[in-house]
Amino acid sequence: MRKLLLPVFLGLFSLSLFSIAKAETVNFTTEEYPPFNYRDGKTPVGATVEQVEKIMSYIGVDYSIDVMPWVRAYKQAETTPMTCVFATAHNAARDKLFKWVQPLLVDRNLLIKHAGSRVTATTLDEARNFIVGTWRDDYSETTLRQANFTRIDIGSDFRATLKKLMSDRIDLMPISETYFDKLQKDRNAVQAVAVLSEQPMGIACQKDFPDDLLKKMQAALDRLIADGTQKQIFLKYGLHLAN
Repeated sequence: MRKLLLPVFLGLFSLSLFSIAKAETVNFTTEEYPPFNYRDGKTPVGATVEQVEKIMSYIGVDYSIDVMPWVRAYKQAETTPMTCVFATAHNAARDKLFKWVQPLLVDRNLLIKHAGSRVTATTLDEARNFIVGTWRDDYSETTLRQANFTRIDIGSDFRATLKKLMSDRIDLMPISETYFDKLQKDRNAVQAVAVLSEQPMGIACQKDFPDDLLKKMQAALDRLIADGTQKQIFLKYGLHLAN
């Protein structure tokens, strides 16, 4: 009987170890928002992607990163265990929906226009008279509505909204100040109109995410910030951190 029980015990023990290892794999989702997170061929790259990779390398936990439309990326992290989405604005509406590791950056969000367009606004009050584009399930839609913007055009994703702006199909759009600086350095014809909001951008994990693992991820990010690695990553992508 003992000879029969031993293989069964070892088999159950191995299965248990496999289950633990599998459960500890973290699945990250993100969107196409260069130079922060995007695909180079099939490989996820970018200034926030590199931070996530270093965080997980420091703590020695298996992970995956999938680039997909923002709606899917966000919903998957909201509903699927062991899943986190980045880079996500941490605002009051989202605070209790996720567990947070932050900041991957602290950023202001600007309203911008296509240079040479008919837009004459220079303040938020004046900007309310124009059509402002954003993309589905992005936090900026909530920010715009809370700021009493009513003429809002909802696109499928960031790239689609930027394309609308540059072809004058919308008048304004919200955008990360860091990314706006990058657009200007690359000689894109865009101009800032007004500051819409300021918020930390972080990793938002499904609300049942293990607290001990979250703490390890936060400690690793704190290390990246303290030793200057985060700053060097942003400089690599031609970005400057105001914070």
